[in-house]
Amino acid sequence: MSGYTPDEKLRVEQITTLRRKWLKDQELSPREPVLQAKPPGAVAKFWAGFLEPKSLWRLYTYKAYTGGVFTLTRLLIPAWIVHYCVKYHVAQRPYSIVELKPKLFPGDTILETGEVVPDLPETHGHH
Repeated sequence: MSGYTPDEKLRVEQITTLRRKWLKDQELSPREPVLQAKPPGAVAKFWAGFLEPKSLWRLYTYKAYTGGVFTLTRLLIPAWIVHYCVKYHVAQRPYSIVELKPKLFPGDTILETGEVVPDLPETHGHH
């Protein structure tokens, strides 16, 4: 048995004809769409004017954005990185960064003030 049966051939032909009609119906005529366009609301009018090419709002917004990106990426972040490296890895000045405070014992001299640490008072308490 080879080929389509007469019923199958008729069915394929009907489907093809219907598909062609459907595709032809999808084409718009010059007078379509029939519905009138609604006038834009206040928000739509604002955005239409705002997004218009060469408008002042758009130019100033773009300038502010590019200026902000430049300031953040080329100035603030590198300055923060340099500050961090200098503060925690490069600076060798005494007392700029105290990693471990030196222990003070009675009789030692405090370097900043020149005071001598007094002896501990002798108490005979339970504590």
